[in-house]
Amino acid sequence: MVPYDDPDAAKLMAEVQQEYVVRYGGPDETPVDPADFAPPRGLFLVGYAGGVPVACGGWRAHDGPEPEFRQGDAELKRMYVVPEARGRGHARAMLAELERTARAAGRLRTVLETGTAQPEALALYTSSGYTPIPNFGVYRCEPLSRCFGKSLVG
Repeated sequence: MVPYDDPDAAKLMAEVQQEYVVRYGGPDETPVDPADFAPPRGLFLVGYAGGVPVACGGWRAHDGPEPEFRQGDAELKRMYVVPEARGRGHARAMLAELERTARAAGRLRTVLETGTAQPEALALYTSSGYTPIPNFGVYRCEPLSRCFGKSLVG
């Protein structure tokens, strides 16, 4: 666990934003307050391989007011693995740890937004039990956006 503004986290998030620019023509415009990722209502993680930061991801609690959010939701944000470390299970391990920590914090469901230009993400989430939910947030009406949810209960 690291603060959202940790240097390693900031480096990886700058890289993921650049990835969005390449794939979608611009960065993620979802409003983000770093305080949202502070325990107990959030968490941010950086994964390392050989002492080098290679993956990141976080969750933040939501209990409304978006109609698509439910009491006990945790929204996943900034899931990313550096290109040279892809295909080695880092994303799946990060996702599992985010789900575990959200569940331990009393969250009932994880939700996320990704896009059609990220087939790797779509494959990861669907193979991990995520199912489509209505689009939410700033991408609610974006045709390239896909939102998913997964129950953490049971």
